[in-house]
Amino acid sequence: MADFLTDKPTQLERAFLVGIQTDTMAPGEGAELLLELKELVENLRLRVTNSVLVNLRRPTPALLLGSGKAEELIAQAKADGADVIVFDEALSPAQQRNWEEMSGLAVIDRQEVILEIFADRAHTREAMLQVALARMEYSLPRLTRAWTHLSRQRGKGAMGGEGETQLEQDRRTVRDRISHLKRELINVVQQRDVQRRKRQRVPVPTCAIVGYTNAGKSTLLNTLTGSEVLAANKLFATLDPTTRQLVLRGNQKLLVTDTVGFIRRLPHGLVEAFKATLEEVVVADFLLHILDVSNPNFEQHHATTLAVLAELGAGDKTIVTVFNKVDAATPALIQRARQLEPDGLRVSARTRAGLDKLETRCLELATDTVSATELLVPPDRYDVIARLHELGQIHEQEHTDDGVRIKGRFPATQTGYFAPFVVSKAK
Repeated sequence: MADFLTDKPTQLERAFLVGIQTDTMAPGEGAELLLELKELVENLRLRVTNSVLVNLRRPTPALLLGSGKAEELIAQAKADGADVIVFDEALSPAQQRNWEEMSGLAVIDRQEVILEIFADRAHTREAMLQVALARMEYSLPRLTRAWTHLSRQRGKGAMGGEGETQLEQDRRTVRDRISHLKRELINVVQQRDVQRRKRQRVPVPTCAIVGYTNAGKSTLLNTLTGSEVLAANKLFATLDPTTRQLVLRGNQKLLVTDTVGFIRRLPHGLVEAFKATLEEVVVADFLLHILDVSNPNFEQHHATTLAVLAELGAGDKTIVTVFNKVDAATPALIQRARQLEPDGLRVSARTRAGLDKLETRCLELATDTVSATELLVPPDRYDVIARLHELGQIHEQEHTDDGVRIKGRFPATQTGYFAPFVVSKAK
């Protein structure tokens, strides 16, 4: 792992982690976040040599921490054989540069760790473009990290020295690259919009699976739909949205989309960059919010996901809270889940426990998106009858002397096609 703009050694192997606990944080929150950072760092295949939690009263502009504490941490990191110091708190470009100059080690923060993981996991063109854009925007104010070895070459004249000129060239290159990536993303998003409109020509209710990373979203999608989406026990296993069809009772079809997992302190640039991917969340008819009830921190995960949904403009969506992994949860955790969301469903995507109730709830919400209608179709119009079965949910079908009387729910966008056969329509 390495910053693509630096000329430093690219192979980092041993990480020294620094967590922060401030007065404004809940007691123990810093320790929880530090454990999460450890898992993030290990996802980059780095070995954690040690981790230290620092109580911070007032941040300093130069180093975030006091100079005495900084020297102490650097000495400890070097004694442990670390080649990179990883902060759980966001560092400003100046702070990051000061730490690297002071320690002689690579210094990164939680944002850069998450960006590297996303870069490693992106597979579709859209996801790769989005990650590249986020990394470029993150790196632009940090380009001086790549040119500390040229500081002696900077002149005092009006044009500056060679290093300064090179730095300005690189800034211009990165800005041009950012503009190019944004243009490419617009094209990719437009292509995806065309694909979505094609799906909507045969309208099917849609739902999006959202939740904290590693909550079991992909496993649930696989279990419900019989698909084989990658489902791994690691953070951010899924970055690219995947849509599969779920057929519920009465032939009611539902399109289910798995989305990237959320995480506390997700870099804002990534939220912006992934809004196009997470647009599936915004346009879905309803959301399934998946929580890992076996994780003692699921309340914080619940709050984080709702906060990101609000930022995406999806906070007012109908949300079904689903507590997953009940087979691995303690009775005390399940009781906490009841207190958090009394109406939440408790399931296990692994053992299929509770999935019948989840499917029933999905059926209720899916049928709410389409109108209840009674139609009388002439007996020779089997094409209409076949289309009704294909697109809608049939409640009753009766053959009469006048034709085939059908009661069911059908997409509102097909009203014009079915209008000649409508007998009555539910309000």
